[in-house]
Amino acid sequence: MRTSGSARAVRLGPRSVAALLLISVVGVIAFGWPLLAAPGSGLAGAHAQDAPWLLAVLLPLLVAVVVATISDAGLDAKAVAMLGVLAAVGAALRPLGAGTAGLEPMFFLMVLSGRVLGPGFGFVLGAVTMFASALLTGGVGPWMPFQMLSMGWFTMGAGLLPGAERLRGHAELAMLAAYGFLAAFLYGTVMNLQGWTYIGGMASGVSFHPGDPVHENLTRFLAYCVTTSLGWDLGRATLTVVLTLTIGATLLKALRRATRRAAFEAEVTFEAPRP
Repeated sequence: MRTSGSARAVRLGPRSVAALLLISVVGVIAFGWPLLAAPGSGLAGAHAQDAPWLLAVLLPLLVAVVVATISDAGLDAKAVAMLGVLAAVGAALRPLGAGTAGLEPMFFLMVLSGRVLGPGFGFVLGAVTMFASALLTGGVGPWMPFQMLSMGWFTMGAGLLPGAERLRGHAELAMLAAYGFLAAFLYGTVMNLQGWTYIGGMASGVSFHPGDPVHENLTRFLAYCVTTSLGWDLGRATLTVVLTLTIGATLLKALRRATRRAAFEAEVTFEAPRP
C-alpha cells in the first residue's frame, strides 16, 4: 500500500457543509441584527453584551466543523496537529504588525494555508488563530468572537478558490494575491460593522441611526468605512499581495509537503507484493 505524491485540499463532505452553513448563519445574524434594531433599543450595551453568548456558541460549532471534516475526509490526529501548528504560527505573526498602518503578515499565511487545507479546516484555522492571538496579545474583548468569525470566513474563502488540484505556478499566485487583496478589504469592512452600530459621537453622515431603513444605514456605513479604515485596509491588502507574490511559492510548497506527511487527502493505492 502506498499514498500518492500529490497533496490535495481537504474536501467538504455533507456534514462539513452543514456545520459551516450553521456557523455562518449564526455569524451573519450576530453581525447583522443591529441593522434591524428599533430606535431607543439600548443597542450599545446589547451588542457589546452579546459577545460572550456568541463565543459560547462559536466554540462548540468550531469543534463540530473539525469533527465533521475529519469524519468526511478520513483524517487522523496528524491533521489536527498540523492545524494547531499553523494556528500557533499565525498567532505569533499577528503582533508583528499590530498597530502599524494595517501591516499584518498573518493574513498572507491565512490565504496560503486556506488554499492548501481547504475551506473546512481553513475556517477553523482562521478562527482558532484569532482566538490564540487574542490570548497572546491580551486582545480579549467583545470584538474577539467577531474577529474569529471574520478570519474564519477570510481563510475559508481561500480554500474555495478554483483549481486546487491543477492550478500551480504564477497563475495560482496571481489568483491568491488578487483574493488576498480583495478579502483584506472585506475583512476590515465586516469588522467595522461590528463596532459601527454602537459607536456614538460621530457626524450624522457616517453614524448609525437605529430604526432607519437598512439601505440608508448601509450608505452611511460605507461612508464610515471610507473615512475611517480605508487606509488601514489598504496597508493590510498591499502587504498580503507583496508577500504572496514574493515568498508565496516557497511557502505553498512547504505547506503541501507538510500536508502530504500528515496524510491530508492522500490517495491510497494497493500494490501486489513483490516476489
